[in-house]
Amino acid sequence: MQILQNTSDRWYDRLWAAFIFFTRLPFWRLYQPPREAYRAVVEFWPLTGWLTAGVMAGVLYGASQYMSYEIAIVLAIVSRLLLTGALHEDGLADFFDGFGGGGRDRQRILSIMKDSHIGTYGVLALILYMLLLFLTLRSLSPADAALTILAADPYAKMLSAQLIQMMPYARTEETAKNHTVYRRFPVAAAIGLAVQGLLPIGLYLWWMQGRIDWSLMIFMPCLTMYFVYLLVWRRLRGYTGDCCGALFLLTELTAYLTVAINIYP
Repeated sequence: MQILQNTSDRWYDRLWAAFIFFTRLPFWRLYQPPREAYRAVVEFWPLTGWLTAGVMAGVLYGASQYMSYEIAIVLAIVSRLLLTGALHEDGLADFFDGFGGGGRDRQRILSIMKDSHIGTYGVLALILYMLLLFLTLRSLSPADAALTILAADPYAKMLSAQLIQMMPYARTEETAKNHTVYRRFPVAAAIGLAVQGLLPIGLYLWWMQGRIDWSLMIFMPCLTMYFVYLLVWRRLRGYTGDCCGALFLLTELTAYLTVAINIYP
């Protein structure tokens, strides 16, 4: 047990595990971290956002130089879906199915969210999410949209990671989808998490100063995070991986909506 604990505490094991877990790139061919390292992947979740946001922003801006902006946005969204294996979108669909589609009690909600089939609420949630994502990015210039993606993705993941600190896991390790329960991160990891999420958005707000209300950009995603937290706590008294994935997409979308509404030419 002591060997496992020491192994899982190596930062590079946790880093490799995070990129293997949150993306579909074959990082596992380069390095195989120990199983225990996967309990701490959330500590580097925003850092994986630097990669996913970088690819999405690069595809959006680059493609917009050679084809219509609408097609560039769709290609950018598709690039992230391929990069992540639609991991978070799956969580969003399961979340809305569980909380909106017949989940009258805690056990029923957990059962619905674990079901691999998608229901009406899940389908509607994905359609509306994708529609809002497309329209908010479409309302921005290619450069502004790319910069906003680079800032919003890591920031939203940093906020969503707080769910793990605020409540216990709703299932047991044996009944978890990936058979892994995330550990609560220590102080050093919490500081690292904050740097990963706040550095991109800090640089973004510095670059966009005078064009957007920085307080709204910071506060509105936090507000979304708080209301989702209240809903999850009231209904489940604990989180699941689906809750984390859904919370990330909802807080990120809130950031895009905030920019789309408040950006000044």
